[in-house]
Amino acid sequence: MSLGGGGGQAQEIAQAIEALEEEKEELEGDVQDLQTEKAETDEAIEAIETLETGSTVQVPLGGGAYLRAEVQDIDEVIVGLGADYAAEQEQDDAIETLELKKETIDERIEEVREEIAEVESESQELEQRAQQLQQQQMQQMQQMQQQEQGDE
Repeated sequence: MSLGGGGGQAQEIAQAIEALEEEKEELEGDVQDLQTEKAETDEAIEAIETLETGSTVQVPLGGGAYLRAEVQDIDEVIVGLGADYAAEQEQDDAIETLELKKETIDERIEEVREEIAEVESESQELEQRAQQLQQQQMQQMQQMQQQEQGDE
C-alpha cells in the first residue's frame, strides 16, 4: 500500500465525516422546528381552553399586524388537519385534535433524535477508521525511515 493511497482514503473519510456533521446539524434544526411547532400547539390548546364566547382576541394578519376581534362562538374552532386542509370543530374536539397533533410531533421528534444518534455513531466509526489509517501511515513512514537507515 502506498502512502498516497492512504492519504486519499483519509481525505474521503474526512469528507464523509463533514457530510455527516452537516446532516446532523440539519436534523437538529428539524428537532428545533418540531419543538417550536409543539409549543405553538400547546399555546393554541391553552387559548381554546381559556377563551369563551365574547372574548376579545388579537388576530394576526401577517407582517406583524394584528386586528382585535370578538370570539363569536368558541364551539366553532377551525383546526388545521395537515396538507392545507382545515375543519371546523367544537371546542373539545379541537383540543383533542391538537393533542393528537402533539403526540405525532413527539413521535417525529423521537424518530429524528434516533436518526441523529445513528449519524453520530457512523461519524465516530469513521473517526476511528481515520485514526487507524493515520497510525498505519505513521508506522509505514517509520519502517521506511528504518529501511533507509539500514541501507546506509
